[in-house]
Amino acid sequence: MKKISHIGSLLKKIYRFYAAELLDSLQKRGFTDLRPSFLEVLLFVCEHDGPSIKLIGQGLDLKKQTMTSHLNELEKRGYILRKVNATDKREQNIFLTEYGEKFKLKLFECTDELEKNYSQIVGDVELDRVEHLLKNLHTKLTHKPEAQGSLPF
Repeated sequence: MKKISHIGSLLKKIYRFYAAELLDSLQKRGFTDLRPSFLEVLLFVCEHDGPSIKLIGQGLDLKKQTMTSHLNELEKRGYILRKVNATDKREQNIFLTEYGEKFKLKLFECTDELEKNYSQIVGDVELDRVEHLLKNLHTKLTHKPEAQGSLPF
């Protein structure tokens, strides 16, 4: 019988490998001031149009202090800017700057490259199966009533 800890360990190793390859690819394109944790936030912002800070935190399961630290750093480095929400003045939305938009194009180039590389390793069908399986597992784990608040994502 497989142990959950073994599955978790494999997922962590694959994620670290992926993040390192992505970061290396971005550094070769001139984005040398990023850390893997920044990539998660930037990827979320790139995939959503002006998300709120709360939505980013929920989507990435990051604590408020961590979110604030990451956003401050990304703003200081010129990737993002914050705007007060027009309908709810207590809320801020995060947008990419012009530099952030350039980053977004390079980020998507890099992720496409990585996906092609992984497809060459395991094949398109197998890679699609892995993605589907992981999405399905995540959905089922996070939507079980007894699991709410007890899992790390």
